[in-house]
Amino acid sequence: MYRDLRDHDPVHHVERGDYWVLSRYRHVFDAARDTERFSSAQGLTHLYDDVATAGLDTVRPMVFLDPPEHTEFRRLVAKGFTPRQVAEIEPAVREFAAERIEALRSNGGGDIVSELLKPLPTFVVAHYLGVPEADRGRFDRWVHRVVAASANGNVLDASETVAEIFEYFTALIERRRSDPGDDTISLLVQAGDGAGVDPMRILGFAFTMITGGNDTTTGLLSTGLDLLHRSPDQQAALAADPSLTDDAVQELLRLTSPVQGLARTTTTDVDIDGTTIPAGRKVMLLYAAANRDPREFGDDAEQLRIDRRPAQILTFSYGAHHCLGASAARLMGRVVLEELLGRCPEFAVDGDAATFAPGNFVRWYRSLPFTPGP
Repeated sequence: MYRDLRDHDPVHHVERGDYWVLSRYRHVFDAARDTERFSSAQGLTHLYDDVATAGLDTVRPMVFLDPPEHTEFRRLVAKGFTPRQVAEIEPAVREFAAERIEALRSNGGGDIVSELLKPLPTFVVAHYLGVPEADRGRFDRWVHRVVAASANGNVLDASETVAEIFEYFTALIERRRSDPGDDTISLLVQAGDGAGVDPMRILGFAFTMITGGNDTTTGLLSTGLDLLHRSPDQQAALAADPSLTDDAVQELLRLTSPVQGLARTTTTDVDIDGTTIPAGRKVMLLYAAANRDPREFGDDAEQLRIDRRPAQILTFSYGAHHCLGASAARLMGRVVLEELLGRCPEFAVDGDAATFAPGNFVRWYRSLPFTPGP
């Protein structure tokens, strides 16, 4: 479908719902960078009024802000995602991954999603938000419920859980005023010479981290391992030369595109190659289709090639809304590949027996059978 859209109807109008779809790399790339004409303020799904419907209009998560308001808040939270801080969590991520992989090896295999690929990003998000160890159990349950409900773009299905999350983080914000830690919540509470950021904005940021930092990384890892297993020459090459791991992660990010697409809203009439999208219309940016566009990545764009070194992939969007957690996602991808191939170089996963999670926006395996190999 993505290929047909790119080739025959790259600026596609969906009559039912009255929204538009962009699928070619150049169109998606340009729209992602153009925050003046393609606004995020009206929500990121193809549904109209989705921000208010989800009850997020009061907290206004960062992903629903446009520059310059978005720029200032992003500048603050970016201080919690510096290369040093991402590197500091690597030993904990590596220990977590190694322990789970060894358990799978000892058991002769199992569901690698439930054992490793789902709990790992939840662990990392909890770390960045400063959730104490004693509260991790509750946090994990909340994440599971919210991610499941938001899969179809409707967090109303988890309204009680959302209320619990907001109540919890409201208390955590107050605690961090007198007892700050080395986490992003503490950073925001202490920002501005101690005056702090509006608590509602901090709540919106916490919600964004929970919904945006979990199933997305699980998508990279689960569908990425399946792609790697389906290309045995590439798996063998990576196992033989771990120095290719960073390149492999980049290529897997391109091909998996865990966030298949997100929407913007036009602020004025926009002409794209002779087709006019009226002002006030939702426009889906199909990152997954753009990432496989042969016009940008060559005739073999749909094939896995771990030495491709693709530049300017759209997996994390681009421009002002480039994903804040991109470095953390790359770290998890690299560590999992290094530990998995170092311990199980001939591992196998069974994508044909796997199950995908429901939803239109994030593509990830809910279960994926794994065997460690000989």
